[in-house]
Parts: sequence; structure tokens; C-alpha cells
Amino acid sequence: MLSKIHCYGLKGIEGFAVEVEVDISRGLPRFDIVGLADTAVKEAKERVRSAIKNTGYNYPLKRITVNLAPADLKKEGPLYDLAIAVGILAADSDNNLPNFTSCKAGEFVIIGELSLNGEVKPVKGLLPILISARKEGFKKFIIPSANALEASYINGLEVYAVNSLSEAVEFIAGHLHIQPVEPMQFAPRDLSLNETLDFKFVKGQARAKRALEIAAAGGHNVLMIGPPGSGKSMLAKCFPSILPDMTFEEALEVTKIHSVAGELDFKKGIVATRPFRTPHHSASSVSLTGGGSHSKPGEISLAHNGVLYLDELPEYPRQCLEMLRQPLEDGVITVARSALTVTYPANFTLIASMNPCPCGNYGSKNKECKCSPSQIHKYLSKISGPILDRIDLHVEVDDVDFDDLRAEREEETSQEIKQRVDRARKVQLERFKGMKNFSNAKMSVPATKRFCKLSSESEQLLRTAFENLKLSARAHDRILKVARTIADLDGEEEILPEHIAEAIAYRSLDRKYL
Repeated sequence: MLSKIHCYGLKGIEGFAVEVEVDISRGLPRFDIVGLADTAVKEAKERVRSAIKNTGYNYPLKRITVNLAPADLKKEGPLYDLAIAVGILAADSDNNLPNFTSCKAGEFVIIGELSLNGEVKPVKGLLPILISARKEGFKKFIIPSANALEASYINGLEVYAVNSLSEAVEFIAGHLHIQPVEPMQFAPRDLSLNETLDFKFVKGQARAKRALEIAAAGGHNVLMIGPPGSGKSMLAKCFPSILPDMTFEEALEVTKIHSVAGELDFKKGIVATRPFRTPHHSASSVSLTGGGSHSKPGEISLAHNGVLYLDELPEYPRQCLEMLRQPLEDGVITVARSALTVTYPANFTLIASMNPCPCGNYGSKNKECKCSPSQIHKYLSKISGPILDRIDLHVEVDDVDFDDLRAEREEETSQEIKQRVDRARKVQLERFKGMKNFSNAKMSVPATKRFCKLSSESEQLLRTAFENLKLSARAHDRILKVARTIADLDGEEEILPEHIAEAIAYRSLDRKYL
């Protein structure tokens, strides 16, 4: 007999429909899986055989052929196990299961990995699968119970969570009643209330704090340059506490990526805070960009809608740094491999830090630099001009004075800074209503011309800086965008000369050092 079961596969972070066709015929016992399956899928026949036997059902000693259609798309992972097992039982005319038919099983999209004892294990990438399946009109799903919380945030679906193969079979046959997964309401977590990551613990560094506030308000990228121990890492770790709360749409996008990458906490079900990714400088290019044999998202995509923090920027391989060009400009990264080409979202805020020289003391007011000019130039030239052009704010972070460090005065809290950031973001959301971008940093050229008009005084100031600093056209646009954010923080409709002057000051370090 022949049975057809609906399932879903993953291509990048999007799901695609897979029809699991099972044919059982007379002949020598044999189990074949066709349809461009990877090793994990082909190994399903051993898991499925044991799961069926250990659950107490009769395993057909016949010729079994499983086709995963469409046959021209690669199938990866163990998420087809449950569908294959259900398909085999439905296609076996001797299964002795009352009311269990291929027609009834075909009403559901069935997803899950099987253990040898018939237990249904959680799978990666369930959220993007449900979202893609909903777009294609599927309404009923049978999934692992461990994925139930993840599925509960998708409305308009009937999702039934099972713990074992027997539960799935009994439910399809109508012998077992299972309540559908109850929908959950999304509630973002406010990191500004986290006492361990609060700007009030950062002594001094007023200029760096101001730059990070501007970055949070407008979605701008930041490079901090300073000696070791000046607080660059602490500033970066506190940065997420002043970012706006994630919307439900942003949370779904982030959760899709983390679910596919296998980094989603099943107990939480959804990523409720903006990601903060800190890959080590020894990370490979594939781990940063994504791809590989299983087409997983990399660190750049895992930081989507959040922060990518690169500490000691010059220590990263030049090849890895140059890979940041596309995501910093377009908010996506395209990974081309021989098997397939995948585009991952990568709209993040880059926070980078570095020493000004190999010993770290060049330009310090307290310590003497022992590096030669050629050593300093070689160290700093590891960062290319195009990458620097794509970083909006360059900030010098010097050592903290003893008096500042031991001062008893209360520093401004993250919650107070976040309130100003939220007000500025609200202005931008109103400004860009109906457009694709939601922050000043992502303004298109037409939007920049429309919303960044300058007075004659501001125009002259920008012209002088452009000519004297020999800035690029990209740096010119980024100065305008940063000035627009500074004006939003000040509650000004027009960009004033002081806003342009402050934005220009944040572009000076690349010329000072490089």
C-alpha cells in the first residue's frame, strides 16, 4: 500500500513542504530512503525500525520505500523520523490499528525525531517551519512536546504536542484526546533593570557613554579605541541595557535564527531580549558568516536585531573583518556554497573595541607607548578603510582617573539613558512610518536627503570637515545620520550646527590613527 504524510524541511531559515511517500510491497525485507537525503535522514530507518518495534507495533517485514519529495531539494536532520514511522504504519495493511489510516494521518504536518524506544525528541528550526507552513495554508500539526512552548507563539494554528510515537498514532486514530497547545502572549524583557549590567557602575567615560547612547538611539555602529583596562569591554556589555525592547515581530525573526542554529532554550520558547554575541578572534570565517555542511546561521546572523561585539578588532583575521561589509551595509549576508546559496538576516549593531597599538598605550595620558611608528602603523592597518567607513562612531576611551574611580557620586543608570533612547526611537518610528527602515542608521539615500536638510551654517561646517579630513561619500552620509540621531535625542526637528559638530568629532579617530 501507499501512504502520504506531510512534513517540512529547512532551507536556511525558511521551511519548505516535504511529502513523505511510503510504499510497502511484497518482497525481501528492505528499507530504502530516497529523495536527496543526508546521512542523518538515511539513518532514520534504524531509529524508525526500533521505535516501531519497541512501541509494540508490528514492523512490516516487507520491501519499504520512502520517498521525500521534492527530490531535488536536500533534506537534512532527523525531523522526518516521526512522519516516516507514521507513514509506514499507515501504509501497512496488516498493522491491526483500528481507524488509523493514511487519510487521517494526511490531515497533519508531522514533525519529530524518534529515539529507539519510541520517544519523540525535540527538533531544531520548528518556528520557521510553522511560519512557512502557515503561509502555505497548513493548519494542523503534530510536534514534539519539548517544542510546544516555541510553537505557542504562532497564532492561527492547531498544534498538538506528543511525547511518543504511540501517542501520535493513538491521537490520529481518535483513541486519545490531546488538547492543542495554548497560545502565549509575548512579553519582552527589560535589560535596563538588570543590576549586573548597568551604566551606573561605569565610572567616568562620559564621552564613551554619550557615544553609546547615540548608537542605541539611532542603530549606529561604534568603535572604541583605548588602552587595556580603560573599561571598553564593560561599556560594551552594558550597551544592551539601553537598547529599545524587542517587538514581537523582531523576537520572531531572532527566534527563527536561533531555532535553526540549535541555540534556542526550549524552556523559554522565544528569544525575549536582544542578542549579544561575542565571538572570539580565533573564530573561523564559516562560524562568523554561517553556512558549512548543514547551512547553519553564523555569529553575524545570530546577532540579528541585537549586538555583535568584536573585542580586540585587529586580532581578527582580515578575511573575517572584510566579511562584515555586506551585513553592515545591507543588513543581510549571502552565503554561497557548492550545494546551495542562502541569505541570512544580519541587521545588527556592531560594537568593536581595540588598543591603539600593540602595547596598548599609544595616546594614553598616563602611560608611555614603547611601540615604534612602523609597529603602530602595521597594527592599525589590519583594519581596512572600507570597514572604518561603515562604523559611524569612533570613540577614544582613556584610562579612568583615580578620583573618578573612587568617587561616591551616583552615575546615570541604564534605565534613565534608555528612556531618552526610547523617546528618540519613537520619533524615528513616526518619521519612517510606511518605510522599510526603522532607524536613522538604515536611512536610504532619498530618505537622508529628505530628513537631513541642513542650514547654510551647518552646510559650511560639514564642507570644511569633508575637505580637511578627506572623508568619503559614505562617511559624509553617516555624519548626517548621526547628526539626525543627536537632534532626535535633543528633541530638535532641525539639525543644528552643534549636532553636525558632534557627529564630525566621532569621525576624527580614523584619520588620527590611520
